[in-house]
Formats: sequence, structure tokens, C-alpha cells
Amino acid sequence: MRNAIVGMAVLGVVMAVTVRAETLQIEGSTTVGPIADAFAGYFKQVYPDLDITVKKTGSGDGAAALVDSRCDVATMSRFMKGKEFKDAVGSGVYPVAHVVAMDGVCVVVHPSNPVKGLTKAQIRDIYMGKITNWSRVGGPNVPIVVISRDTSSGTYETFRGLVMEKKEMGSSVEYVNSNPQAHARVKTTQGAIGYVGIGFLDRSVKAVKVDGILPSRQTIASGVYPVARPLFLFTNGYPKLGTMVHKFCTFYLTEKGQELVEAKGFVPLTVY
Repeated sequence: MRNAIVGMAVLGVVMAVTVRAETLQIEGSTTVGPIADAFAGYFKQVYPDLDITVKKTGSGDGAAALVDSRCDVATMSRFMKGKEFKDAVGSGVYPVAHVVAMDGVCVVVHPSNPVKGLTKAQIRDIYMGKITNWSRVGGPNVPIVVISRDTSSGTYETFRGLVMEKKEMGSSVEYVNSNPQAHARVKTTQGAIGYVGIGFLDRSVKAVKVDGILPSRQTIASGVYPVARPLFLFTNGYPKLGTMVHKFCTFYLTEKGQELVEAKGFVPLTVY
């Protein structure tokens, strides 16, 4: 009898632990991905029983996952589109945006390229196929290899709106699926031009000035850099206070959250 009681008590403890265990599904932008990964790593340390996963396949995929209730938080490097909102509400999902950081879409070239700056008009003409050689914009006599993010990307949407002014890109543009892929193509291709979030800048690619402004924390935070944007976390309604979703979506407001945002090369909304 005593063994049975002990066994039931142990079972009760196991069940209690199982009940307390939480899951958190994060899905979406490859730009916001490094922030989500950093936050997730910290949360796993603080909440060891938390089962948290981060998928990085694009802002459009994050919106779709939220609409389909396949994630708790959609990471997006653009605001949700009207059709996505409509689809969400039609499915009983009410998207709420949380701005987690600021970012600059940085135009990058191979480090050996002597070109230091371009105007938005020049960049637009390059992507439309009107300018095909670097010699036309003060560079060497080398063909331009044009790299763009894929059309489901929030970074693409920002670039298309702020630089392309919604004009169509040329037929020779090469599309890649993520910031790391765009970075890799430019890093290894002498004549390449591409664009990545500021968190993906390093010495293996060179950011050029856009309309005379170099992307930096100061120029992005102040709105001076012409291709700056907010980065978002979207949830279904405002998260219930005290829940893990609420803790995750407000973590950027804390000193540690700011530290992690800065560590990934993005611009925090807080100043401690």
C-alpha cells in the first residue's frame, strides 16, 4: 500500500512537471532570425523546461504560419500586408505588431570594388538592367552581377519600396533565399552587388553609401539613412500578461534584450 502511494506521488510530480512545460514556436524572417535565436538561447537558460524553436524561412512564411496558427510569434522584417491581415482575421487570428529593433537594408559590394557610394537612382538602374558594368558608376570595367532576395522576403519588400519605387527588376537578377546567401554571393563574386540587413555586415563585404549616407547605428536610429526599417514580432492578439509569449515579445525592452539586439548588429529601441 505504501509503495502504491509513493508511486502515485511520483506520478503526480511527473504530471505536474509535464503540465508546467511550455512550448514556444517562432517562425519567419531570416533578418530577424539572429535576434530570435539570441532571445531563444537566453530563454532556454532561464527557463530550462521551455521547448522553444526558431524557423527562418522568410517574412511571408512567418505571416502564413501565424494565420494558420502554426506559430506563436511570427518574425517579420516588414509590416504585414493587407491580404495577410484579411486572411488572418478570416481565420480568427488578430495580428498585433511589436517592433523589436531597427534595421538598415545595406547595399553591399565585393571589398575589392573601389565604388564607395551610389544614388538610389543608380541602384535602381542597376537592378532594372539599365546599368550593367561598374565602369558606368565610377568602378572598374567589370560586369555587374546583381543579387536580390527572393520575392517572399521582407527585405525584398523594403528594398522594392524604398529603392526600386516598386519598379520591376531586370531579367538578369539572381534571387537568393536568405541574408546569409546574399552575403555569401557578394563575398565570393568580384562584380556582385546585393543587399542585406545591417546585422549581416562584416569585413568580407563592403557597404556603400546610399545618397551619400553610410548605414550605421546612428544614421539608422535617426532616420537619416534612406533605407531604414523597423523589425517586427507579430502575435495573435496582444499576449496575455505573464505568458511566455508576452515575456518573449517584451524582452527587447529589458537591458539584456538590448544587449542581445546590439550584439547581433541591429539597432535597439532602448538606451540603457
